[in-house]
Amino acid sequence: MEGLLVIFEEVRDPRKENARHDLASILFIALAATLCGEKTCVDFADFADAHFEVLREIVDLPHGPPSHDTFSRIFRVLDPHELANVLQRFVATMRQALGLRGPGTVAIDGKSLNGAYEKGKACVPALMVNVWDNETRLAIAAVRAPNRNEAKGALEIFKSLVLKGATLTGDALYCRPDMAKACRDRKAHYAFRLKANNPTLFKQVEEAFQNAPDNLPVFETTDHKRGRREIRRASVLYARHFASEDWPGLASAIRVETQRTTAEGKTETATRYMISDRRFTPQKALETFRNHWAIENRLHWKLDVIFEEDSARARKNYAPENLAVIRRIAHNILSVHPSDKSIRRKMKRASWSKDFFFELFTHMR
Repeated sequence: MEGLLVIFEEVRDPRKENARHDLASILFIALAATLCGEKTCVDFADFADAHFEVLREIVDLPHGPPSHDTFSRIFRVLDPHELANVLQRFVATMRQALGLRGPGTVAIDGKSLNGAYEKGKACVPALMVNVWDNETRLAIAAVRAPNRNEAKGALEIFKSLVLKGATLTGDALYCRPDMAKACRDRKAHYAFRLKANNPTLFKQVEEAFQNAPDNLPVFETTDHKRGRREIRRASVLYARHFASEDWPGLASAIRVETQRTTAEGKTETATRYMISDRRFTPQKALETFRNHWAIENRLHWKLDVIFEEDSARARKNYAPENLAVIRRIAHNILSVHPSDKSIRRKMKRASWSKDFFFELFTHMR
C-alpha cells in the first residue's frame, strides 16, 4: 500500500496551491472505492464519508472526506498521462515482485467507453487503447485514442512502453507497415491478423498456402466444451514464399483453420491468417494466435460486466480516460490476489471486510 501511495504522490497536481485535499489521498480513495465496487464520483464521496475513520489512518484527510465535486474536478483536469504512468509503474513493480523480466506476449486492442459521449454524440463515445500482458494477465497501459483514431493512439502508447523482446499481437486494424516499424523500433516483434484490408499481401499469403507442399507441418488441437467440438489446425510459411518488401522484417505467415461443430450438429469452418517478423513453429503460432483474444475475455469483458464501464457517464474533459485507468489498476490488484474467488466476489468481500481490503494490498509485493 505504501508503494502505491508513493507512486500517487509523484503525480503532478494541476490545481492551485491552496487546494484543501491532497491529490494522492483523493486518488487512493477513488481506487479504494473502485476496489469495493463503487463506480462514480458520487460513490467515491459517499465511500469516503462512510469509511472516514479507516481512511484517515492511511492517508491525510485534515479537512474531512472530499466531496463528489472534488473528485469530479480532479478527474476532469488531471493530465491523463500522469495516471497512465501510474499504471505502467504499478505493473513494472508487480513484475519485479514476481521475479519477471520484460513481457513475453502482449496484446493491444481498442475498447469504446460507450457511456462517455457528449450530448447528441452517442455514436462517437470515447475510445481507449489497451495493452495486455498475457504472462501476468494484467493491463499494462491505456491511452485515449485521439479523435477515436485507434491506430494513432497505439503509436502514441508505443513511445512510453518498454517492449524489448516482447511479441505484440493485434487485430487487422493494426496490420500496417507503420505499426510493424514502431514495434521493431522498440526492439519488439509483431504478430498481426491479416485480412482483406491489406488486399495485396492477403492475396499473396492466401495463394502461398494454397500452393504449399502437402507435407507442410501442421499442429492440431481438439476441444470439447458444452457439447461443442472445435478443431484448430495451424501451419506456418516463411517469407520466401511471398513478397514482403513493404513490411519491415516480415518473416512468416500463419494460417489457422478452425472447424466448429455445435451440440445440434451444425458445422462451421473458418480460415484466418497472421503475419509476423518471427519464425514460429506451428504449435507456438497457434498459441500466439489464441493468446491475443485474452484481452477481450480477461480484460474488456470484465471491465464491462463487473466494473460496468460501458454504463459510466463521466464524459467531460479528461474524466473518461482517468477513471478508465483507475478501473484498470483496480482490476490488476484484484486479479493478483491469490484467492480463487471471482473478481466480483473479491470486490464484495473488500467492501464488507476491512481485513480483506488490506489483504488485497499485501499481495502486491
